[in-house]
Amino acid sequence: MTATRGGRSSTCQADGHRVRLGRSQPDSFDTLDKIAEEYGVNLGIHNHGPGHRWAMIDTIAAAIKDHSPRIGCCVDTGHFLRSREDPVRAVEAFGPRVYGVHLKDVKDAKTFTILGGGDLRTVDLLKALAKLNYRYGLNLEYEENPKDPIADIRACLKATQDAAARIKGG
Repeated sequence: MTATRGGRSSTCQADGHRVRLGRSQPDSFDTLDKIAEEYGVNLGIHNHGPGHRWAMIDTIAAAIKDHSPRIGCCVDTGHFLRSREDPVRAVEAFGPRVYGVHLKDVKDAKTFTILGGGDLRTVDLLKALAKLNYRYGLNLEYEENPKDPIADIRACLKATQDAAARIKGG
């Protein structure tokens, strides 16, 4: 779906009843409010890395502040870490307006790693999501070994399962 306003468009990539917004123009939010309400969809700004319009938590929070509660954030943990932002703080800041999570890990704001090898506080992130009774997508992302990713993806999945088990046990 594309929302157009004043010659500018916001491409909305549909994902079930959620839509991720990565290229939204700040002046398109009034139109997005109408789309969200009319179609009953939740729209999540998908943050990107350093230098991108939507790299910082406070920038996204300011953009959505006076708009429909159906407009929130798709928290990409890797991109927030690359921007030296804390993904746990993002989940806490956006609260019930978190409409998607891309789970990946980054070390020192520059190197993507297998989950658990970087700076993502996975247990704390899952606790923050559980506190919200989060019910949307938690998408495991790992793109560093495209020719043979299976073993690395399994390691990421195991790290996620281990983090979830620590929440249940503690």
